[in-house]
Amino acid sequence: MSPVFLILAVFTLASAVGAMVLRNLIHCALCLALTFVGIAALFIQLNAEFVGLAQILVYVGAVAILIVFAVLLTRSSETPPSDRVFSRSWWLGAGVAVVTLSTILAAVVRSPSLNRPEAKPVSLTVKTIGTELMTKYILPLEVMGLLLTAAMIGAVVIAMRERKP
Repeated sequence: MSPVFLILAVFTLASAVGAMVLRNLIHCALCLALTFVGIAALFIQLNAEFVGLAQILVYVGAVAILIVFAVLLTRSSETPPSDRVFSRSWWLGAGVAVVTLSTILAAVVRSPSLNRPEAKPVSLTVKTIGTELMTKYILPLEVMGLLLTAAMIGAVVIAMRERKP
């Protein structure tokens, strides 16, 4: 393993843990954004530049900012902040997580795909992906754009209705 990978992995894990244990919701959202940046950097280091840049655009640029705005706009001053990091039934969630993780690990260990020969490297560039998106897959791309635009307009309409007295 390269030192760059180890640094990125530690950074990503530390920011993910920060997103889980910090008490301030804004700090949690910012740690989540840093986690997304770390994952994107790992993709870029693995020579998947398109996936890394898409990760930055979609998750950091949209999802993390949406979470920050949602926290800021829906924060209520009526409920006092809790001093507890974990809820009373944290053991139930931990048990479900352990069972889920052990099931996934057992499936991976028993999988016959672990003994497959190494795949040939594919020279896939961002230019190739862009060409395919703008020629062969133009209709699904446009439909996705229209769907996202309709969802955004619907969210604005719903938010405007709730603000009226």
